[in-house]
Amino acid sequence: MARIAGVNIPTQKRVVIALQYIHGIGPKFAQDICTKVGIPDKRRVHELTDAEVLQIREAIDRDFVVEGDLRREVAMNIKRLMDLGCYRGLRHRRSLPVRGQRTHTNARTRKGKAKPIAGKKKTS
Repeated sequence: MARIAGVNIPTQKRVVIALQYIHGIGPKFAQDICTKVGIPDKRRVHELTDAEVLQIREAIDRDFVVEGDLRREVAMNIKRLMDLGCYRGLRHRRSLPVRGQRTHTNARTRKGKAKPIAGKKKTS
C-alpha cells in the first residue's frame, strides 16, 4: 500500500483517481502531478515503482498544501474572519450560510435539525 502525504492510497485504482484520496488534491491537480512525474493515465498504483512513488511524494510536498496543513490553514482563515467581526465571520459564528443563500425555508444542513416552536398547535 502506497502512503503519500500521510494517507494510504488504494492500490487497485488508477493513480489519477487514487491521488484524489488526499485532502487538497482534486482531479486537475492529480492530472498535473501525473504529467509532471511522467506517469501514464492507465497506470495503477500497485504497478508503480518505489522511485515513482517517491517522485509523486516529492512533487506533492514541493508544490501543494495538503491534508493537515490545508485543514489548519482553512481553520485559521475562518477564525480570522470571526475575530474581525466581518459579516462572513458573524455568519460562521452563528452557523448560518455564509455565501448569500436563503435561510427562510432551507439551510437545514448548516442550521441543524428544525426545532419545534413552543405553543404552536396543529389546526384540525
